[in-house]
Amino acid sequence: MEKPSFDPGFTTTYRGGLSRIINSRGQFNVRRRGTSWRDVHPYLFMINAKWWQFWLLIFGGFAVANLIFAIIYLKIGIQYLQGADTGTALDRFMSAFFFSAQTFTTVGYGRISPDGFLTSLVASLQALLGLMALAIGTGLLFGRFSRPAARLAFSGQMVVAPYQSATSLQFRLANRRSNNLMEVEARMMLSTVETSEQGMLRRYKYLTLERQQVQFLPLTWTVVHPIDETSPLWGKTREDLAQQQAEFLILIKGFDDTFFQTVHVRHSYRFEEIVWGARFAPAFEPDDRGEMVLDLGKLSEITPADNFASPKQLPG
Repeated sequence: MEKPSFDPGFTTTYRGGLSRIINSRGQFNVRRRGTSWRDVHPYLFMINAKWWQFWLLIFGGFAVANLIFAIIYLKIGIQYLQGADTGTALDRFMSAFFFSAQTFTTVGYGRISPDGFLTSLVASLQALLGLMALAIGTGLLFGRFSRPAARLAFSGQMVVAPYQSATSLQFRLANRRSNNLMEVEARMMLSTVETSEQGMLRRYKYLTLERQQVQFLPLTWTVVHPIDETSPLWGKTREDLAQQQAEFLILIKGFDDTFFQTVHVRHSYRFEEIVWGARFAPAFEPDDRGEMVLDLGKLSEITPADNFASPKQLPG
């Protein structure tokens, strides 16, 4: 029996219909079903939520909490809030709402104050909950700001370009931010769908890189896989890669010297995102002051490769 290739965690079983393993956001193309509210961790949800979602939940929760306590104060009786028993029904509601907000944040301007045991008890409970909520909110905000997250820019396509006296598969990346990434390491894996005795299976093979690590990433890094006799791409054509639904999985790891933590970035290219017989154009140049200028808009620019004999088939 043929021994299956190793499984890095994406499963070797091919079920069809999957567009790609890693989506455009760098996340695994997996959607979970059958989960319940018990499986949702509030901290992870708030940390991973988009910024507009985060602020919407914070302000929405603050408004809803104060609305609930304002209704409680009105049910107890507006006369038990000194300084609030004036004006129309809307004025009394707004007074109770803003008293709730002042109690929740422990500001307490003093114009409205609780009168009576029950109102004072509710206000004390709200102040305690407010302190806890503010501590949690501050922790979530700090967690979002302090979480290291690399912002790498990848070229829009891979290229099959001449390399020394042979051919290579290349893509290019750069750091979008001004922070320094150190000891940046790249790994490239080829995922294909092949026919075996067990039926259609996914195969995974690591691709050898010309240079697997760079110490610094101030400019661009062109990651090169030499296509020689040991390469899984040796002798492959465009049609072969399309038939095998080839996807190149990119794993980048680096050390962020601002946060002093290791960061990881994922990306992928499919067979239709390969340009044959091209090379990347320069994306940086010195200016008049002698400083190097990196133009991220040129990261995906390519030019035709000279002396590229066969743009349809790799050597083999």
